[in-house]
Amino acid sequence: MSCHLYKKKATPKVEGRARAIATNTSTMAKIALGDHREAAEPGCIRAVLAEFILTFLFVFSGVGTAMAAEKMMGGDSIMGLTAVAVAHALVVAVMISAGLHISGGHLNPAVTLGLAVGGNISVVRSVLYVIAQLLASAAACFLLKYLTGGLDTPVHTVAVGMGSLQGVIMEIVLTFSLLFSVYATIVDPKKLIPPGLGPLLVGLVVGANILAGGPFSGASMNPARSFGPALATWNWTDHWVYWVGPLVGGGLAGLIYDQVFLVRPTHVALPREDVDF
Repeated sequence: MSCHLYKKKATPKVEGRARAIATNTSTMAKIALGDHREAAEPGCIRAVLAEFILTFLFVFSGVGTAMAAEKMMGGDSIMGLTAVAVAHALVVAVMISAGLHISGGHLNPAVTLGLAVGGNISVVRSVLYVIAQLLASAAACFLLKYLTGGLDTPVHTVAVGMGSLQGVIMEIVLTFSLLFSVYATIVDPKKLIPPGLGPLLVGLVVGANILAGGPFSGASMNPARSFGPALATWNWTDHWVYWVGPLVGGGLAGLIYDQVFLVRPTHVALPREDVDF
């Protein structure tokens, strides 16, 4: 795969440029490095632009809902938490669906990393995706701050009474479940769900994780989602938690699903003689 979630047969041009790192191609994931010329390809340019737009809309809706909930219901209320969870679930499902055929609809550096470790996107394109996602998040948060008359964008921080390590572990678990769902419902060619349902299921996982982890770590699961608000308010408290946790969780999920659960074609020799069972 180049920019999409689905693995596709590479063209000779791409095959000539992409290099794989693997000790055993039948059991180990391939990490496609790519090269700098990939950035000039029209398909990649469109995909990176799509990631910027999709992530911008995702962050604008998600952070905007959090700001509205804080203003109308109080940030610590169960109604506010539910509103934020539902908004994130819906916008994630729609944005993935909107971008699946263009860029894969990652919206998230942790998703990009999780797909890269399975060889679903090259390292070069992964870097471009992450840059686009971070810029989009920052742009969305600065625009929200302007449109709301200078209100601060809510920043992800670890809850009082929790340590940073606990926050990291929470984010690892939540992001692992997100990437595992992405692989199981979108990437895996043997998935047993109707086409197009995967993005909705991934969105539901995001919403459920926010309900479960929101009061504790904020349930970011997305370094870009945390980066924009932190930059707009210049509040970097615990910010590293929302890079380490999601990237570790996403990378582990991608590696484990690719190595353990993706079924690759293998040849099984037929018996030479008839056998009675």
